[in-house]
Amino acid sequence: MHPQLFRLGPFTIYSYGLLVALAFLAALLFASRLAQRAGLDPDRVASLGVYVAAAAIAGAKVFLVLSDWRYYAQNPAQIFSLGTLQAGGVFFGGLVAALLAAAWYMRRAGLPPLRTADTFAPAIALGHSIGRVGCFMAGCCWGRPANLPWSVTFTNPLAHELVGVPLGIPLHPAQIYESIAELIIFAILWLRVLRPHRGGSIIGLYLVLYSAFRFCVEFVRDPADLSYPLGGPLSFTQWTALALAGGGIYLLSRRPAMTRSQAAL
Repeated sequence: MHPQLFRLGPFTIYSYGLLVALAFLAALLFASRLAQRAGLDPDRVASLGVYVAAAAIAGAKVFLVLSDWRYYAQNPAQIFSLGTLQAGGVFFGGLVAALLAAAWYMRRAGLPPLRTADTFAPAIALGHSIGRVGCFMAGCCWGRPANLPWSVTFTNPLAHELVGVPLGIPLHPAQIYESIAELIIFAILWLRVLRPHRGGSIIGLYLVLYSAFRFCVEFVRDPADLSYPLGGPLSFTQWTALALAGGGIYLLSRRPAMTRSQAAL
């Protein structure tokens, strides 16, 4: 749509970068407020957010390369090209890297893992919803051709040059589907986190809800933009979604650890 918003002298402001920055700030602000409500140290939570964001960006790019390894192996210079840097990357790669970075920092900072993860879950959904609007503006993560009343047609040559989105063809607005879904998930998690809950149940619910939606939306993504590691019918992202959904189900179904007094009965 509009990958480049405007220029300030020699500097170019790209829509994707601006919206991702806004997404990060909104998510961090929301997580900090929930942390205060949960009795967590807001400064440590804010520091955690910075580590998680850095890991998420790196993980998303790594998974982007891995998900289309054949192409990047034949064109290694594209790994560091402007188009790759502009692309949003694979969100699940960012999520996996973020979870690993969060586990490391929470252990180091003495933050309770499940309670802290529950605090971040609604914030992740909120930030991702805003970030997907950035994907739509940039043109990446496009959908299959579709003749629907709400189909979108990209016409900006710069979007095609940067991320490869096809021009002049009505497409599923897969980015908007995901943005709306994440906003709904955010509302569900927000309402749930404000009520008494077992530690790990909010992040578990997020993993199940988002993984289920992402598994489905992959069927309307352009297959040329996806990787099928086992030859089909499931993409690399769908296999990752199944794995993370399994982790979410485990967190939702686990029983609280018994206290010493309970164990003695």
